[in-house]
This record gives sequence, structure tokens and C-alpha cells, in this order.
Amino acid sequence: MARQKKPEEPGLSAPFYMGTYGDMVTLILCFFILLFAMSSVDSQKFQKALLSLKGSLGVLKGGVTTEESQDPNKSGEVGQSPGASERVELDTRHVAYTLNSFLRSENLTRDIQVSINQRGVAVSISDQFLFLPGRADLRPEGQRALYKISELVKNRVPAAAVEGHTDSGILNGGIYRDNWGLSAMRAAVVASYMESAGGFDPAKLQAVGYSSSQPIVPNDTAEHRALNRRVEIVFLSQYPKR
Repeated sequence: MARQKKPEEPGLSAPFYMGTYGDMVTLILCFFILLFAMSSVDSQKFQKALLSLKGSLGVLKGGVTTEESQDPNKSGEVGQSPGASERVELDTRHVAYTLNSFLRSENLTRDIQVSINQRGVAVSISDQFLFLPGRADLRPEGQRALYKISELVKNRVPAAAVEGHTDSGILNGGIYRDNWGLSAMRAAVVASYMESAGGFDPAKLQAVGYSSSQPIVPNDTAEHRALNRRVEIVFLSQYPKR
């Protein structure tokens, strides 16, 4: 009687090591999915990093202007409500949009400009709009603008730096010996008014005078010197170190 042949085992479709390799790839994929699910993207920090990168590469000189900014609330962003936290985080787009809307409604865009930079939201105010030449007494129209600006943002910003700037011209008489004294006094007067009339928390305010050391254009014409004479209020993205 003929011996029956032993049936052959079916062949494998892939080498043995592929099973171990497939298990490893699956575990790595699950690991990264878990990490992604546990992480969260901070939109404010992302925006700050983006602005810093653009500034360092020279893409946008002098910061990002906000004249064409859209209402952030229309895109689903909501500004932080006043009093929600003792330490608020600056929503740069919302604050800049709010200020620009006010300036356009009052036809003040010629004397007051708003921009976003690496520090936060900068409000540059012409000295002619705020003061008499060589003086540090606020004009009535300057007081009204400062009061409204303070009311709009005082509960939405971590802190504000008030910075006085002059041109390179020599002062002729007056109670201030030089531009250092004039720029410092103007910054202090603006900060004081924001506190006393605007209700700004004094712990959030700082004032400094830069004289003519930080011009935005050369002091070579009367028009350029007028641009350099200004007070800048920078609503900071972070609390200043103390």
C-alpha cells in the first residue's frame, strides 16, 4: 500500500519580523496621538511668537499695523471680560481693534496711531495734540482722549508703559532744563492722568522719559521733528518684572 504524503503547510505572506515591526509602529502612533490629545495650543503665545519672528526677519518694520484688522469677535474670538482674573492676558488684536474703532469714530487717527509690536499694543500720540510747545500741561482734547483710552482698556491689559519722546532741538527757557526733564515730566503727567481720571490701576503703570534718544525719523526737517515729539503708551503683553 502506497504511503500518503503529508499535507504541506500553507506558506506565510510576509517574513516573521514584519509582525513585530508592525506592532512597534502601531504603538508609536498611539503614543503620539496620546501626546497630541493631552496638549493644547495657546493662541496668544503663538501670535506673540509669530510677531517676534516677523520682526526679527525684518518682514514688517516697526511692528504690525492694525488699520485693516477685522473685528476679532466676528471670527469667533472673545475678549477677556473685566474682572475675570486678577492677572489678565493681553488680547492684542481685540485691544487694537477697540482702540482703532474709537479713534476712527472721533476722527483722531491723524494725531493718534495704534500698532502691534513684540511688546504689546503701542499707542503713539502727537505732542501737539497733548501739550503746548515746551509744556507738560495736558490740553482738554488730550485729556478726553486719554480718559476714553483708559476706560476702554484698563481691565484688559496686564500693564502699561508711558514713554515720553522729544526731538533733538534745544529748549529755550522754561522750567525744564533739557529734553530729558521735559520728556520725563510729560510721561509722568500722562500716567498720572490715566490713574486719577481714567481709573487705571497705578500698580500697572510705569513712566519714563527718553528725550531724543529714540527718534522714529531723522530730525532733519520740521515735519520729522514733529513726528519725533510724542508720547507712546505701550500696553504690555506681560507683567513687568519687579
